[in-house]
Amino acid sequence: MLRARSSRLSEQSVGGGTVCGGLVPMRPDAGDLRLEQGDAFIQFGLRIGAEILAREASRRVSTGAWAIGFFHRVAASAPSGLLSIGEAVIAVQEWLMGRPGGTQMIASTGFEVPDTMQSIGMDAPGGPEVLRLQTSALPRLRPDDVLIRVAYAGVNRPDCLQRAGLYPPPPGASPLLGLEVSGEVVAVGTEVPREMIGQVVAALTPGGGYAEYCAAHWQHCLPVPEGMMLAEAAALPETLFTVWHNLFERGLARDGETVLVHGGTSGIGTTAILLAKAFDMEVIVTCGDDAKCAAATRIGADLAINYREQDFVEAVLAHTEGKGVHVVLDMVSGDYVPRNLKCLAEDGRHVTIAVLGGPRAELNMAQIMMRRLTLTGSTLRPRSDAFKAALADDIAQNAWPLFTEGELAPIMDATFPLAEAAAAHARMEQGEHIGKIVLEVAGG
Repeated sequence: MLRARSSRLSEQSVGGGTVCGGLVPMRPDAGDLRLEQGDAFIQFGLRIGAEILAREASRRVSTGAWAIGFFHRVAASAPSGLLSIGEAVIAVQEWLMGRPGGTQMIASTGFEVPDTMQSIGMDAPGGPEVLRLQTSALPRLRPDDVLIRVAYAGVNRPDCLQRAGLYPPPPGASPLLGLEVSGEVVAVGTEVPREMIGQVVAALTPGGGYAEYCAAHWQHCLPVPEGMMLAEAAALPETLFTVWHNLFERGLARDGETVLVHGGTSGIGTTAILLAKAFDMEVIVTCGDDAKCAAATRIGADLAINYREQDFVEAVLAHTEGKGVHVVLDMVSGDYVPRNLKCLAEDGRHVTIAVLGGPRAELNMAQIMMRRLTLTGSTLRPRSDAFKAALADDIAQNAWPLFTEGELAPIMDATFPLAEAAAAHARMEQGEHIGKIVLEVAGG
């Protein structure tokens, strides 16, 4: 379990009960609510509200301190009994069940859950210029989610594809961009250990990272220790989860083998170089110019090929003395696939993680059979919570300590303020970046 990095939950008095970590007991009274006991409408609202609160308490569904505020709104909105009894009941139920986080949020002591937040949105798909700062509702927490006050958010190629209308979020995911964040957990769902409150984490998210607050499954979080830069922490989850699963689990890469990675100076490429070298592999990468090839070599690549000036198939076979590589990690696909297969050694593995060059390829299946090649691939975002939790556990044991203990650090390209997300996307699509681009939200 992740270790707490904040002080213990404290209790404070609220009227007839106490608040513990933001959990309010179901005992509101007229004094708490600043109501006149002779007002029939208010009495009705109080009674119905208390009944709903008690019912939810019996189901062990916790309610944050914001629940008391509902009754203040009832009193302010209907001074003359303008709402019908039915409308009052609906108002109570909608406030309790429909507010972001609903009855499933347990907030940190002293943290007042806001109704809205700043985020990046767009009116329609398009280029980077469609991104704009907006006010949006806080994300609704599921029972196994945490609410993170975002310090930094990573920028990834799938964000650009979603912005362009080419990569819709999976069902149930936030429509906001952003697949990885770092920050402090300020509230948790009812099935999350309370010790998560106050922890600083890096989290893989199904969306919603380009915002002041982001919801993530608590088991998709990794602890950020003191001394680790939050900007670097935000740059890791999406690429680390992707590289670990595809290179090590699907590609079965192991020490002593040689791997070929396309896009050597991208976030994926630089992370693949770092991890492969940490596990004693030889790494060959392709890049788009000599400057990027030099950068990849400095990061740790054993050979960097400028694919605009060299045939990477010839270069790979020359470097390996005709033996080929054991694994290809490919984000291009299209007509790269048959060329990649020529680079593979017998029993080699080809892993596809993106189709930037197109989704179709023409292959000689006889060669695949005779050389016993394996073709596989995966996407991360639509996978189940259980799968991602298991992957996070594996990474926490085998790869995350390399970063938290300072042996490895992500390659950082540039940091942009949240409001300048359009500029961050423009830089990524220009293809000039080396390493990760992040957005600064709260900083830290």
